[in-house]
Amino acid sequence: MKAGAGLFSALALFLLIGAVATQRKPKKPKPSRRPPITRRPSVPQPAIPAQPEPQEPTDFPPPILGPPSIYPDCPRECTCSPSYPNSLNCENRNIRVIPVIPSRTHYLYLQNNYISEVTAEPFNNATEVRWVNLANNRIHRIDKQVFEKIPALLYLYAQKNQLNEVPSGLPASLEQLRLGRNRISKIPAGAFNKLVNLTLLDLYNNQLSDSDIGKSTFKDLKSLMQLNLARNTLKKMPAGVPSNLIQLFLDKNRIDDIPKDYFGGFTHLAFVRLNYNQLSDKGVPKAVFNVSTLLDLQLAHNQLASVPLFNGHLEHLHLNHNSIESINGTQLCPYSLHADLSDHSVVPRLRYGTLCHILALNNMNWHSSTETKELHQHLKCFENPETL
Repeated sequence: MKAGAGLFSALALFLLIGAVATQRKPKKPKPSRRPPITRRPSVPQPAIPAQPEPQEPTDFPPPILGPPSIYPDCPRECTCSPSYPNSLNCENRNIRVIPVIPSRTHYLYLQNNYISEVTAEPFNNATEVRWVNLANNRIHRIDKQVFEKIPALLYLYAQKNQLNEVPSGLPASLEQLRLGRNRISKIPAGAFNKLVNLTLLDLYNNQLSDSDIGKSTFKDLKSLMQLNLARNTLKKMPAGVPSNLIQLFLDKNRIDDIPKDYFGGFTHLAFVRLNYNQLSDKGVPKAVFNVSTLLDLQLAHNQLASVPLFNGHLEHLHLNHNSIESINGTQLCPYSLHADLSDHSVVPRLRYGTLCHILALNNMNWHSSTETKELHQHLKCFENPETL
């Protein structure tokens, strides 16, 4: 009986194990693969040509527009003040092109912009313009037709630009012409022919040489009072300078010679600046500066070994940074120690000179026809001897 029950239990256990073994976990379906994408064959692109090197500046700031104006003809790039109805203020506006100028304009301010050329069209109705300021732009050309539109122009300021030559067609009314800090290396023939009213000509810091200035270049400038040719490449004194000139500025050139009669024809010359040149005793005739009208003479930073003769009317003398080793006190202050100092006609007028700088730098000796104590008496010809 017991044996039958054990057999039955063993059979039941066997069947249970078989049923468990036959149960299997269902397989996960494999993900379907996407069909391959057929790519189109690449078409070769044409080669892009190399771009030229950008010019400076590569990116201009945008123009600055002014506030709405009560004047309907006022360009948006400019301001038109009711307090100054004849002025058109377009400076510092990042302008590339000159706008149309209203006919009421007398004073035109276009400085500190990015203007590259000046054409006639904006001036078609601006016949009353008297003053034009074009300083500090990038101007390389001014059409001569511009001046046909503004025949009453008095002042033209075009310094600090990129001009290569003096503009042509300048109007006869012009009184001041400022062209400093450009690249001017040419003065066209007849450029100044009509400028009989010009009083100031500024060609400072350009590229003018002796060959660019002929005997007739300045001959028609009958009213010229100031001529500035400093910071050019001149080796000689400019020829044909008008005789009524008052101020002549020739600093920072390469001048090494002055003709002995160069200043003889001037009737009003009062200021001469020749600092930073290559003047030596060999190239400076002894009495070349003995001009009765001369008040201010500047010869600093040259190669002079002696003090040139000068007239008793001279008031300012600059001789620092030369090679001077001695000074004759009698020559410097040529008047009698017993003269009546209240008589100004016999007392030299020299009252400022950079001579002490020379004395300190070169340890020079003073020579005089008097004793040392009388040298101090000579120095009384200076109103401010401490500035010597």
